[in-house]
Amino acid sequence: MKITIIAGARPNFMKIAPIIHAIQKAISIGKKISFRLVHTGQHYDAKMSATFFEELNIPHPNVNLECGGGTQAEQTAAILVNFEKELIENPADLVLVVGDVTSTMACSIVAKKLQTKVAHVEAGIRSFDLSMPEEINRMVTDSITDYYFTTSEIANTNLIKEGANSSQIFYVGNVMIDTLLKNIPNLKKPQLFNKLQLTNKNYFVLTMHRPANVDEANKLKLLMSEIVNNTNDLPIIFPIHPRTAKIFSDLGIAAPSLKIVEPLGYLEFNYLVKNAKAVITDSGGITEETTVMGVPCLTLRDNTERPETITLGTNKLVGTNPDNIKPALEELFSGNWKKGSIPNLWDGKTAERIVEKILEL
Repeated sequence: MKITIIAGARPNFMKIAPIIHAIQKAISIGKKISFRLVHTGQHYDAKMSATFFEELNIPHPNVNLECGGGTQAEQTAAILVNFEKELIENPADLVLVVGDVTSTMACSIVAKKLQTKVAHVEAGIRSFDLSMPEEINRMVTDSITDYYFTTSEIANTNLIKEGANSSQIFYVGNVMIDTLLKNIPNLKKPQLFNKLQLTNKNYFVLTMHRPANVDEANKLKLLMSEIVNNTNDLPIIFPIHPRTAKIFSDLGIAAPSLKIVEPLGYLEFNYLVKNAKAVITDSGGITEETTVMGVPCLTLRDNTERPETITLGTNKLVGTNPDNIKPALEELFSGNWKKGSIPNLWDGKTAERIVEKILEL
């Protein structure tokens, strides 16, 4: 069984890391399975250096297709062209894609047109918001996938409603949580922790990168003003995303409590999250990690593809209206934030279940 594993952006590597470890374990006990790791190069990240791969304990990709930059269409086209050459030169029995980036969709299309089976890890999650490129990527990928590996019963239901056969759907849990649970003992205190004199549960972590929040200068300014004015002067650690930094630098936003820092590595960033009073974010993946670590999370989005982080976890959908931030933070400071629980099968063994099922299939 030859598997080609696709990764296109930094979060993808966190999802494929435990799958690679599970395959390596299967190989060590004599199972007939091998893998080739393809990085499409969709996101070039200077921090994805030797250190990054060492942190996650995964091999460097067999190939980088170098499809970064350009518009959505240009990027999709580059991945289609380059991955077709790659898969023709290195045929596989199965192409495994994860998440919802452009590479996930494009490589699925190539695989199906070359009569190669596709497995989608994190299948079936839906925000039902077609203004999000990720939602289109999810829907297109799942419309042609052969094997769906899901994180929740809600995802299973979404797939059934869209016409997927239940025999193709495998509820296995969350590979991101495999990576998190494995690495919690290895989390590293960043230098900024002592430099900024942070103390446990007495600071906020902030991340923002979605166009709805950061592309319009006035909207970003209003959001930041509400956050700064309602966090009781506690430090706000903001590892700034490159797309946000471009706009942010022109806004002249400054406050003693606001600490703009460079993006952090996986182990350092999650150390900050684990010890924060709360996280304010518009990310999807971070809401899963805060749920498992029991950290309150305020999500600056009007919808989410991960509703279990709200119904079961520590996440609250605050929305993109700046006026909603103050009451949410008042709830946090009053001590009435929900405790949350961990969703079923988010237990660190998801990748093992995926590889077992692939071998079975």
